[in-house]
Amino acid sequence: MDSLFTSPEFQMSLLLFVALGGYLIASRINQSAVVGLILVGIVVGPSVLGWITYTDFVQALAHLGAVVLLFVIGLEFNLKDILSARNGIIAGIGVIIPWIGGYWLSLLFGYDMPSAIFIGTALTATSIAITANVLKELGKLQTEAAKAIIGAAVIDDVLSLLALAISTDVVGGTVSAGGIAIVAIKAIVFIVIAGAFGILVVSRFMERLDTTAFAKKYPEFIFIFAMMMAFLYAMLAELVGLSAIVGAFIAGVSFEGVRLSRSKNLKEGAEYLQIIFASIFFVSLGILADFHALTPDIVIFLIMLTIVAIVTKVIGCGIPAKLSGLCTRDALIVGFGMAPRGEVAMIVALIGLETGIIGQGIYVTLVLMSLLTTLFTPIVYRNWLYRGEYGRH
Repeated sequence: MDSLFTSPEFQMSLLLFVALGGYLIASRINQSAVVGLILVGIVVGPSVLGWITYTDFVQALAHLGAVVLLFVIGLEFNLKDILSARNGIIAGIGVIIPWIGGYWLSLLFGYDMPSAIFIGTALTATSIAITANVLKELGKLQTEAAKAIIGAAVIDDVLSLLALAISTDVVGGTVSAGGIAIVAIKAIVFIVIAGAFGILVVSRFMERLDTTAFAKKYPEFIFIFAMMMAFLYAMLAELVGLSAIVGAFIAGVSFEGVRLSRSKNLKEGAEYLQIIFASIFFVSLGILADFHALTPDIVIFLIMLTIVAIVTKVIGCGIPAKLSGLCTRDALIVGFGMAPRGEVAMIVALIGLETGIIGQGIYVTLVLMSLLTTLFTPIVYRNWLYRGEYGRH
């Protein structure tokens, strides 16, 4: 009987059952589906009921969910909309100010310098999976604010990778200009080459294949090929030290211009996969949190760190967005849209824990800070910045 409950079939069924509960909760409290999914994850996870733990199986499904989600988001975007000087400035300032804020606050609370450096680094991250999903839900992915968020967040991921490499080297006493340069060059070269190859080679190959009798006989073939490339890009991104979701996003952007007449629609097919796996991804963020590890001191630090995390991104990204010509409302949409730390900061925290730079207390704090910032943005969008606009697209 135990083997039945640990079987992939049962766990998959249970996770999707929980996801359905997340939608019901979201509907009842009149919030984004993302909020409901994360909240139900907290309830069924170790914090409350303990029904589901963050097993390797759940982790693998959640990882697939993030990859598929960012591939679908990428299919909505043109590369020219992302790579701009404006997005670079928003991302750059949006990394520096949160790092300073996290470092300063950690020292204020009495943490040692290595821990403070690492906490600052965790605050530099931005998870576009959350914000992009909410904007997609609202039908706002093609607005100027959304383009600024997505573009800046992709650049932000590269800068956060650099910050992580620098912080690890500083703590280990092995920092060097050459090491930093190599990390930066690898990241930039991957994005440029992967994007160019996807647009100039893979996309054209798919369009040519679509005109053949083979594609008419097997209209699903090109969709399977596109998903294969998305996962391949995700793997290659991880090989060069970037997040897998950046690779999937670049694959999506590369295939945005593909026009098919005989084959299954890429976007429609990928969206069905997203419905299943992205739901599990958002539930898993709630499962990851364990409130039992909190002490009164850690709770105070967690609250202050979450406030600093949100305020520094709103200031660091919102002000450059405003100065670049966006209106105040759109600048705030950008600032709050860059605030979720999500799985990116959780990965940084895990690296810090595994290398012994931070302890369990700081690790739990960073995970919960990531979760709180992730919950905050959909609520602000839903109840303030996009109030009354749900269901109108």
